[in-house]
Amino acid sequence: MTLDEVKAGGKAGLAQALALLERAPDHPAQVALLDAAFAAASAHVIGITGPPGVGKSTLLNALIKTWRAEGRRIGCIAVDPSSRRSGGALLGDRTRLTTDPADEGVFFRSMAARDHLGGLAALTVSAMVLMRALFDLVLVETVGVGQSETEIAALVDSVVFCVQPGAGDSLQYMKAGIAEIPHLVAITKADMDLAARRAQTDVISALALSPAGEESNWAVPVLLVSAQELTGVAELSAAIDRHSAFLDCDGRRAAARQLQVGGWLEAAVRDRFGRDGGQLAAPMVAPPLDAPFSRLAEIFGQLAVGTISRH
Repeated sequence: MTLDEVKAGGKAGLAQALALLERAPDHPAQVALLDAAFAAASAHVIGITGPPGVGKSTLLNALIKTWRAEGRRIGCIAVDPSSRRSGGALLGDRTRLTTDPADEGVFFRSMAARDHLGGLAALTVSAMVLMRALFDLVLVETVGVGQSETEIAALVDSVVFCVQPGAGDSLQYMKAGIAEIPHLVAITKADMDLAARRAQTDVISALALSPAGEESNWAVPVLLVSAQELTGVAELSAAIDRHSAFLDCDGRRAAARQLQVGGWLEAAVRDRFGRDGGQLAAPMVAPPLDAPFSRLAEIFGQLAVGTISRH
C-alpha cells in the first residue's frame, strides 16, 4: 500500500497497513510506505506513561474527548502486557474508551508488549511513524514505567508522566531517575485533594534535583488532573500545546527526531544481529537520515551477507 492509499482508506486502510507491517515489515512496499510516512510527519506525538494502575487509560480517554471536541484527529497506540498463553494484549485498553467506534477522527490500536522490554511493543515505532503522517496528534500509552522502561522518551515529542497520590510513586520517581524523562507531569486522581497536593510538592522537589531541564530550557509543569471529574484536563492539553510550540522553535523538534531515528535503527540492528552487529552498523545510522527504513533494510542486507566489516 502507498501512503495515499492508506489515507484514502480511512480507518480500515490504516488497519490493513498496520497488519501488513506486522506480517512483513521488511517487504520493499512496507519499507517505502514507512519512508513516505516519515517524510510526511505532521502530528505531535505524546507519550503517556507511569506506574500500572495510575490511571493512564482514563486520562487518555479524557484527552481524546477534549481534542475531538476541538476537531483534532487522534491516533492512539496502547501497549498492553501480554498473555503468556496466547501472546495477545492482556488488558485490552480499548475497552476503557468511550469514544464512538464510527468516528473516523479517532483510531485506536492495542499492541501486546510480548517479550519486548522497555515498556513498548516491537511494532510501536512503525505504527507511530505511519500514524504521525495521518493525524493531528498521536498518543502512545506504555505498559508502565521503571528503571528499564524508559524507551518512550526516545519515541515521542512530549512525555506525560502520571503520578498517583498516596501510592509511593513520588519516592519511586526520585529513586529511579525517572525525573529526567517527562516534559509534563500529571498528578492523577486530583480529587484526593491533600494527598494530590502533597504528591505535587514531592514531584516538584524531585524535578528540582534533576539536571535534565537545565539543558532544554523547558520548565516541566506539574499539573493536578482528575480525569473522572474532567478537572485539569484542559490545562494539561494547553500545556502539551505549549510544549509542542516550544519544540517548533529553533529547530528543536527536527533535531530531536533525528536523534530518535538513529536510536531506533541501532536498536533494530541490535535486536536482529546482536551487539556486534550494532557496532558494525553504527556509522550507517548517524543523522541526518531522510529515508531511515530504506537505510535499515540496506544494513540488514549487508549484515546478512557479511559485506559490512570492521575494516
